[in-house]
Amino acid sequence: MTTSNKAKGQSLLEYALILILVAIIVIIVIYLFGPAIGNLYSNIIQSI
Repeated sequence: MTTSNKAKGQSLLEYALILILVAIIVIIVIYLFGPAIGNLYSNIIQSI
């Protein structure tokens, strides 16, 4: 494995870790605010 292959593998790993971190944050936000957003949409639909 050459140095450029190691660098490519390292950057791919970094991108994967960033994607995993973003996915975890999105899941936590949806878990925390999901019911409140659902209630908001329900109230809007009921008022229409």
